[in-house]
Amino acid sequence: MGKFYGEIGYTEMVETTLGVWQEQIIVRQYFGDVIKNVSKVRDGKNLNDDITIDNRLSIIADPFAYEKFHSMRYIKWLGTFWKITNVEVQQPRLILTIGGVYNEQTN
Repeated sequence: MGKFYGEIGYTEMVETTLGVWQEQIIVRQYFGDVIKNVSKVRDGKNLNDDITIDNRLSIIADPFAYEKFHSMRYIKWLGTFWKITNVEVQQPRLILTIGGVYNEQTN
């Protein structure tokens, strides 16, 4: 399939003031391959249908990615931020499954 290069956002809890913790986004860049490229349109409860994808991307992981794979939240692919719904460890790669559009904090 195709190739991938883009950002992945991780969440990390950071103490902003004494005793106050907030979620912060850390962004890293990765190379990889597009394994599966599928689009779905689901009937939503909203006025417009929900657009989701059921794609899988394989990235070349670094030590940071292996240590923090459970904190991956989004991937920027084709100009849109997508939710990471599943991460599978297959060293030296991580297989990411992505779903709907990510609408939260990006950085």
